Formats: sequence, structure tokens, C-alpha cells
Amino acid sequence: MAKSKTIFFCTECGNETTKWYGKCPACGAWSSITERVVAKESTSISSRIASVPKSEPRLVQEIEEGTTRRIDIGNKELNRVLGGGLVPGSLILLGGEPGIGKSTLSLQIALTRNGLRTLYVSGEESPEQIKMRANRIGINNEACTVYSETLLENIVAQIEELRPDMVIIDSIQTMSTDLVDSSAGSVTQIRECAATLLKVAKAHNIAIFIIGHITKDGSIAGPKILEHIVDVVLQFEGDANHTYRILRGLKNRFGATYEIGVFEMYEKGLREVENPSEILLSHYEEPLAGCSVGAAVDGLRPYLIEVQALVSNAAYGTPQRSTTGFDQRRMNMLVAVLEKRVGMKMFQKDLFLNFAGGFKISDTGMDLAVVAAIISSYYDRPLREGVCCAGEIGLSGEVRPAPRTEQRIAEAARLGFKRIVVSSFVKNIKAPTGIEVAYISSIEELPKAIL
Repeated sequence: MAKSKTIFFCTECGNETTKWYGKCPACGAWSSITERVVAKESTSISSRIASVPKSEPRLVQEIEEGTTRRIDIGNKELNRVLGGGLVPGSLILLGGEPGIGKSTLSLQIALTRNGLRTLYVSGEESPEQIKMRANRIGINNEACTVYSETLLENIVAQIEELRPDMVIIDSIQTMSTDLVDSSAGSVTQIRECAATLLKVAKAHNIAIFIIGHITKDGSIAGPKILEHIVDVVLQFEGDANHTYRILRGLKNRFGATYEIGVFEMYEKGLREVENPSEILLSHYEEPLAGCSVGAAVDGLRPYLIEVQALVSNAAYGTPQRSTTGFDQRRMNMLVAVLEKRVGMKMFQKDLFLNFAGGFKISDTGMDLAVVAAIISSYYDRPLREGVCCAGEIGLSGEVRPAPRTEQRIAEAARLGFKRIVVSSFVKNIKAPTGIEVAYISSIEELPKAIL
């Protein structure tokens, strides 16, 4: 039997100390240090993990490029977010709110006929419940094995025996190891389980998906080191009142970060949306005041989205400011710029801003479209037909170039827009045929360009 030793842990940040403190020396939390009995390194898991050969330091020019190829996982949107496909031996963390579709997406990946032998490990559901969801999805894959277990030692033993190409862990908060004397979901258990799964993935060249819970503020539950350990961090976003879901890459060691994939939730699971611009644009019989179209970019993917603004007289003295899908502090900044530079008396107006489809936009290149919608609603005049905007607005009212302006213009031209308003500081842009590029340098020129 392995000898055990006593270590003190902080329940808030997971910091380890050799003695008890009233105040955690790492995070400063009071009365958070607890005593735990932690076993020394055991061979119960290490014996099952093949030893990685020792490496020697080499010059950069002497290192040969690997021949590892990416694997088509059978889902175009997920392939896009991963950077072009699945990399063998990678550890991928998938987080999101309850009911957003994490387990549904994971099961669809496991059941897709992509030629990968998959082990689906569930610590939250029984095999019968997983079978019910599989019947609802309507996909059957004979290469998928379901295993209901929460003890990490047993999971590693099954991976050693089956040698699958891909493993899905649902979820990391339900897993535990005998090496740590604490309950499942604790900081120490999550850290140890993730570190062990990383060793398994690298030693056997197996891609492992880990589903992670999130806290009430939207961050992934557990220690921050969990996100540092894994190779890829994916965040599943969406509004429960809308059918569209966004899979966003927050970290990717094998591709571009902040790439997005768009899915639509329906009765049989998640459906890929290859052209999000068409679903985010409304079609009206006649132009409406307060509606504008902005060209946004997430990662490397451009798309057009509709912005809706409502400006009305403040009924109770203090004006209301409400946003859906946009940073309210940034909207207040844009309103202040309108008051200072354009002379619009917004301090007496209520303002409500909304983005179509429940999308959350953090792209500063959407500033021009937001201001255009506010101006249109303020004067109660619709924008010109076939006009969209792309640009960032500074505090002095100058219009700055939006990142990847050429891609935004190309996307607008592809969808049939006749005019796009951008910053005049953009140089050497070759606009596609059929679209006019209007250049403005300050926000004072915007009303003339769009109305």
C-alpha cells in the first residue's frame, strides 16, 4: 500500500501548503484551508500509461516537421473551429450552460460515421438514457462504445483495452481518482483527472473531448489550470429563447482562436448552419427605421447581422439604456460620442438595442452599424436600401478601419448589398463588382452616407 501524507488545500483557489493558515497566502481567502490526506504517486494509473521516450534538446533547424494529419470529424462547423479537423493526441475542453447542447453535440460526434472508434464515457447518465438520446438524434454508429463510469482508474483501463481513436468524457466534474482523498468536482480532483487524461492522450495519440460545467458568471467551473492543461477550449453559447447556438474557440494550440461555428437546435439535435448571414438578416417588404446591417468578423469568418435600435422619449426622467447581445458600456460610449459630435440630444431619450438571432457581438467593427441604427431611429428615417456598415468609432468621433475590412466587403457583395460604409483610412481595397464603397473619416459624415 502506498504511504499517505497530509497536505493543506485552499478550497477557493486550490493552493497547496504544508501547514494550516487562517488566510490563504495565494488568494487571501479566510478560513478556506482544509486538511486532506493525499496519497503519493501510485502505479495504479501510471502502469497503464505507456512511458513517453525521453527527448534531447535539438536546434530548431534540425527538427523535422511532423506528418500528423488532421482527421475529418464529420462536422463541418466543428472542423472549422478546431482549425481544419481533429488533431490526434489532443485534449479538448467543451463548456457551456446547462441545456445548451453540450451532450447532444458530443453524442452526435460519437455517432457520426467518420471512421473513428469512439468511447463515450458518461458519469451523469446511464447507458439507457444515452440510447434514448441516440434514438432521438436518429444516428446509429456501430463503432461507438458507451461506458457509464466515474472512477478514472477504470476509465483508463478501458481505454487501454479498447484503444479507441477518440474518447468523450461527460463530464470532468463527475470524475474522481483514488489518488486524491476528496469528493468529485473539487479543485484537486478536477486538476488531477485532467492531468491524467492529458498523459493518456499524448501517450496513446488519442483525441479526448472533455465536457466541463460553468459557473453562474459564465466561466468554466474548476481551477483555471484546467484551461491551461488542455490544448483546445471551446465555449458553447446561445440563448434558450432562440434556436441558434454558437461554438466559439477560446483557445486553440492548433489553429486560430475565436473562430466560430453556428448550429441550429431542432427536435433531432443540432444542425449545421453553413451560411449564418442569411439567417441573421430579416427581409422586409419596405425599409424600417431603426434597422441597420453590419458586417462582422469572428475569427476568420465574416458574416452580416441585423442591428435593431429603438429611440423614444424618456417617460420617467431618467433615460433607460438596454442592450441585447452588445456591451452596454460600449453602447453608452457611442451615445456620448453622438451627443458630443453630432449634436443629438440623447440624454432625454430611452434607447433599446438588439442583435438578431440572440448573437453576442464583441467585434468593435460593428460600432458604425450600431450608430447607424440609432441615428435611423432617432430621426425616424429608414436607411438606404442595400446599405451596410463596417467600422470602429473613437472617442473623438473618428471612424477607424475595422479588422479584415476586405473580407467584410466581399461578404456584403456576395449577399447582394449595393453599398458599404467604411473608414477612409483603409488603403488599397479592391472592391468586388456590384458594390459601392463609401469612405467616411468622422461620425458627422455618417447620416449623409446612410439616409
